[in-house]
Amino acid sequence: MIYSDFNHNPGGISLAELVKEFGAPLYVYDGNKMISQYNRLRTAFPGEHVRIKYALKALNNPNILKLFRKQGAGLDAVSIHEVQLGLQTGFQPDEILFTPNCVSFDEIKAGVEAGVQINIDSISMLEHFGHHFGNSVPCCIRINPHIVAGGNVHIQTGHIDSKFGISIHQLRHVLRIVEKENIRVNGLHMHTGSDILDSGVFIQGAELLLETALSFKDLQFIDFGSGFKVAYKQDDVTTDIEELGRVISERFNTFCKEYGRQLELWFEPGKFLVSEAGFLLVKVNVIKQTTATVFAGVDSGQNHLIRPMFYDAYHHMVNISNPTGTPRIYTVVGYICETDTFGWDRKMAELREGDIIAICNAGAYGYTMSNNYNGRPRPAEVLLLDGKAHLIRKAETLGDLTRNVVDAGI
Repeated sequence: MIYSDFNHNPGGISLAELVKEFGAPLYVYDGNKMISQYNRLRTAFPGEHVRIKYALKALNNPNILKLFRKQGAGLDAVSIHEVQLGLQTGFQPDEILFTPNCVSFDEIKAGVEAGVQINIDSISMLEHFGHHFGNSVPCCIRINPHIVAGGNVHIQTGHIDSKFGISIHQLRHVLRIVEKENIRVNGLHMHTGSDILDSGVFIQGAELLLETALSFKDLQFIDFGSGFKVAYKQDDVTTDIEELGRVISERFNTFCKEYGRQLELWFEPGKFLVSEAGFLLVKVNVIKQTTATVFAGVDSGQNHLIRPMFYDAYHHMVNISNPTGTPRIYTVVGYICETDTFGWDRKMAELREGDIIAICNAGAYGYTMSNNYNGRPRPAEVLLLDGKAHLIRKAETLGDLTRNVVDAGI
């Protein structure tokens, strides 16, 4: 959809016209694409025992959360504030999985008070949890399987040097704590990180988790996380969801027979559901030619989309103002006072000052990782759904940047 056959009119709505109505820069999300991705995942992993927990850290606008709630999704939250946002949006406590990392025990207790499913990812926190709650509150345990299934080292979370989860090699210690503190473990969890390139390695991790599950007799669910890779460029490698779904579903059903009862199978997709549905529309402020490079300077930067600078992530870009122009090579840069490059040496239709560039795959970890560096406000967000454009967040103003400042009388 987003490469050689780029759609300038998702849902029948012109991206260029949206800029005229709402201004630039502008985040735009195709809600029907999100629903399509959700349905694709549900089809790949069929059955009433499958639960999809949307990872709201990817895109947390309440309107997006409501959209997924209507599809039947639960939530994967990683902070007590995400838990509270989910509850405010209408999710029930038992629909929310809370998987914090390196937080205080007070935050864990707040999650228990909220009634959500707690996921523990360290030995010390498991000990605290058991000492405080015993078997009165169930918990899930996050296991680190020590595998590398992804391509980008910045977003891998299941390898041996990761801060996430309890090492699979510490299982005997975990079992001692569970027995000593009489902890009721109702779930096991793993998450290898985003961009799963090798489904075989993911399946290997699943096998480790299923083998571990035999040591816990009161399980209600097993959570295989997510990290399914989407396409960022033409002919990009992606996770074969249908094949993975077939293999995992068959193996899980076999395991449940061995375990003695049917458990629930959980997943926590974020990027897979929203990445391809999102665009960041930016305006070309200046075409600047140096002795070595032709720069296209735009009215946005790493303050709005930090992934290219933070992760060295690739985002396809299209000139939607002059789509049939002569192809030329540009390095697209932002207006932030740092090295602020969206993409080096990108071939696209000739750019002119005032043209609009659509930056693709901006639905995941775009707005949620944005900031106000250089005193720049964040852009508006628009949701396209069933042929209509809905403003779901207004653009910030200077007043938003100073709202919480306290005058110290200096």
